[in-house]
Amino acid sequence: MPELNIERAHALGLSGARTVAERWREQAEQEWGMACESEPGEFEDRMRFARSGVSGELVVSDTRFDLQLKLGFLLGAYSGKIEEKIKANLDALLGPAPQA
Repeated sequence: MPELNIERAHALGLSGARTVAERWREQAEQEWGMACESEPGEFEDRMRFARSGVSGELVVSDTRFDLQLKLGFLLGAYSGKIEEKIKANLDALLGPAPQA
């Protein structure tokens, strides 16, 4: 089962990151048919999502988005394209990466 791990730093703070995560959730549900379940926390939020052939978790903190995705056998053949699409989507939602 192929796994993708995508991490993105941001400078939005937890409140801003939650807003972006909610937009990502809306896209995941409407465009990709995911069932999403959120667990807000004091310092980070967790969002679990799944649909046929895909499952994963998005962890959102005040400085990071960490996405773990497990692809089923059939979607595993497209893992490269799926990873590119997700990275582009997160980059568009998060804006430019913070400077080190």
